Amino acid sequence: MNKISYLILLITIATIYSCKKEEAVSTGITPVNLVVNLSYDLDSSGYNLPVKAVSVKITNTGTSSMLSTTSNDSGIARFTGIPAGTYDIDASITIDDTTYYQITGTYISSDITFNAAEKNTAIAVGNDVTLNMTLVAGTTGQWVIKQIYYAGSHRTNGALYRDQFFEIYNNSDQVLYADSLYIGQVFGRQSFTNTTYYTLANGQMDWTYSVNMPTDIHPNSDYVYTRTLLMIPGNGTTYPVQPGASIVIAQTAMNHKEPWTGANGTTITVKDPSLTVDLSGADFETYYAPFLSSALSSDVDNISVPNVEVLQYFGSDWILDNNGRDAYVIFKVDGSQVVKNWPQYNFPTISTPSSTATKYYQVPNKYVIDAVEIQPNTAEDRVPKKLGASFDAGYTFAPLGSYSSQSVIRKTLKTVNGRIILKDTNNSTEDFDYFEVANPRGFK
Repeated sequence: MNKISYLILLITIATIYSCKKEEAVSTGITPVNLVVNLSYDLDSSGYNLPVKAVSVKITNTGTSSMLSTTSNDSGIARFTGIPAGTYDIDASITIDDTTYYQITGTYISSDITFNAAEKNTAIAVGNDVTLNMTLVAGTTGQWVIKQIYYAGSHRTNGALYRDQFFEIYNNSDQVLYADSLYIGQVFGRQSFTNTTYYTLANGQMDWTYSVNMPTDIHPNSDYVYTRTLLMIPGNGTTYPVQPGASIVIAQTAMNHKEPWTGANGTTITVKDPSLTVDLSGADFETYYAPFLSSALSSDVDNISVPNVEVLQYFGSDWILDNNGRDAYVIFKVDGSQVVKNWPQYNFPTISTPSSTATKYYQVPNKYVIDAVEIQPNTAEDRVPKKLGASFDAGYTFAPLGSYSSQSVIRKTLKTVNGRIILKDTNNSTEDFDYFEVANPRGFK
């Protein structure tokens, strides 16, 4: 080997070694220790509720890797040597009804679950992190949101958004009446980067700054705000729902697998019927045409399916955000409340809103029966959470995202005497699964 060749070989080896060393430095991960301190909210802190064996799960939003552990006798959960990054952190404990009665003297008909959650929490290199989390008992009701088909189906081969639906389930052991049950599409800040609003630490809007907001209430913690508000009609006993049965509210109550005639006389059809659903048997549908100067052709009125009452609407039909950036609530009120007269407020924009700016109903949390948070299917598209841990400590999503035909579906917990009881811990991350193709009245 001549000197020049030998020199080239040495330079090549040195270059390779240098690159490997540089790669090790640039991709090296400095581990971080995370300590989670758990306690109960004020309403429960007067009792000696167990802080041991609380399940704590952390999920790296960038890699989807998950670690879990349980808390010790002092309510402390430790994660040692985790990579720096952005994490969703969830804590949960279920206390059986007997134990809860022994501790509090309060009788409950079923087990109770306490949740805590911190979403999109940045854990940086260089410092160990201590996080305090407060466990709160969620609201559990006889009605639950069972299935949300917000994604829609393929743009050209399916039905687009026309086949969306919402399903509510009687999770109790008695007949319930759907009359005057309200469905709210909760709205808020749709991006972490939007700077036109006053915001809270979690990135969501700070409604305290809305024009004419009263100063003697807690606008952020005691209320949610809707951009769509619907109500099931009836006189109180018109629409009975048997235990283990559900009601389906369709955007348009048609069989989307087959051709049908739109409002303008054109034929509406799909290329691949397997991608969509038959909603001709829905219990209720929305119909916006009477409120609009120019309605969508697909917004037809199926006279065999009752229409819901529309108190508040957005857009040209009841189109659920197919990217998954909405949350949903269902609620009922007592006879003292006239919901259509509830106050409405503008977004808390930094600039003064115009006189024609949209206003949003302020819904008191105390009336909410169930709530579900939806989020986009990819971490980088996630938006600030709209619901607190007492309603939904987590979130759910269709894994393939918009126009995928997928729906989110509440999991089956157990079957008692032939009646299916659905899981309801007020944490949609744990409570929900998905259907590859939406399935009205189906179970998972």
